[in-house]
Amino acid sequence: MLRLPALHAAPDPVAGGRIVDAENREVLLRGVNVNALAEYWQGGEFATVFPFTEADAELMAGIGWNSVRLLLSWSRVEPQPGSYDDAYLEEVRLAVRMLAGNGLYTVLDLHQDAWGATLAAPPGTTCAPTAQPALGWDGAPAWATLDGDMPRCAPSGVREASPAVLAAFSNFFSDAPGPGGVGIRTRYVAMLAHVAAILAAEPGVVGYDLMNEPNAFNADESSGLSMMYGAALTGIRGAEAAVGSPPHLIFFEPSALWSLLGKGAPPAFPHDRDIVYAPHIYIGSISPGTLSPAVFQVPVDEAKSFGGAPVWVGEWGADPRSAADPGYTYFLDHQGLQDQFAFGAALWTWHESCGDPHKQADYRAGRIPTVWGEFEVDCTTNTITGLRTDAITELTRAYVRAAPGHLLENTFDYAGGAFSARGTNASAGDELLAFYPSARYGAPRLTASGLGDLRNIPAPGGNLYLVADAAGGDWSLATQ
Repeated sequence: MLRLPALHAAPDPVAGGRIVDAENREVLLRGVNVNALAEYWQGGEFATVFPFTEADAELMAGIGWNSVRLLLSWSRVEPQPGSYDDAYLEEVRLAVRMLAGNGLYTVLDLHQDAWGATLAAPPGTTCAPTAQPALGWDGAPAWATLDGDMPRCAPSGVREASPAVLAAFSNFFSDAPGPGGVGIRTRYVAMLAHVAAILAAEPGVVGYDLMNEPNAFNADESSGLSMMYGAALTGIRGAEAAVGSPPHLIFFEPSALWSLLGKGAPPAFPHDRDIVYAPHIYIGSISPGTLSPAVFQVPVDEAKSFGGAPVWVGEWGADPRSAADPGYTYFLDHQGLQDQFAFGAALWTWHESCGDPHKQADYRAGRIPTVWGEFEVDCTTNTITGLRTDAITELTRAYVRAAPGHLLENTFDYAGGAFSARGTNASAGDELLAFYPSARYGAPRLTASGLGDLRNIPAPGGNLYLVADAAGGDWSLATQ
């Protein structure tokens, strides 16, 4: 089993921050989102998620990934105010251990979309001609939903613009009192600390993504978001210390508008070194614009406001069926830019069920939907019919998982399988670990400098791990 050393952030306001492990290696966290433990609104006849199994983890390892962004729902962690469902967190623990057993770290993502499942429009709701009755989504429990009885109508189908969703978020960011007179934002921070107290001791846990795509759309809400981030960091650090755990990474996101606009960091908040800026880069797929180095430079520049925090792309992706089109290069282009900027990233998504709220608008319009994810699903029965091999093939690529010292270059030619990497500031004896898709390209012939004891180790899926020990200082590795 591969080691999963503890990780921390190495901020750098000039060159950009890095994620580094306890063995002094720069780590690229590459992987996928898993929603199996999320609690979604049930809007149709099918289950909203598929189970996550050992076979899933094994297949992920065969793609070469080393991490998963695991979706959790506040509604399941804290079904009643101040009452936590530790049986649910035990399910999370088992998933973390299964992933770790297959060489994958876990980022615990407190996920939400359009606030929560309870803000769906009730049957018979009438909306203005330009609006649609709102679907329900995921995130907050009903008791934490202070929507002021505002209309549950989504203008032009935009879920975040429902007046009820806007009101619920406004009350959250202002810490409006909820049950027992305790502020809703205060309750959320306490819930995050409880998650940390229960799961911080798990070696596979990388850290916590504090809130998925928060709806902070004005100055007051942005300020409230940053106050939540600062309080959450303090609460989590206290919980970790109480259970004798070292600090984990804190992943923080900009507003949900970032995915649309491609810019807009939250205001600064008090923090330590172990924070990671985690925007979602959908530009070139579901968000307008052209994918380019300039798009990736934006979060690097924004992270300078946080001491040069590392950047990790918490979501990216497109319709996976498009990978079958040779002229559609989004998946390859995005991964190439991840390499160029040394970003970790988590694809959206692994499994998507036809019962997922993302599919309900199609059903309401009389259309049989198609799902995202790495599996074909028949949405007349919600039956998985096979793997999306074109997408999986494009996602299976060589990269340095752990680089001695500072990684300077990591490139891969999908067409021919050529791979090269180089780094600097390595300490003698530090180990390099790279993944190479030899099942597709064959075992590579390697040239190296500044590295000794080059060896190939079998990897899942008939692939290889490339392993070497640094001599110290500069190093390079390339296929011939």
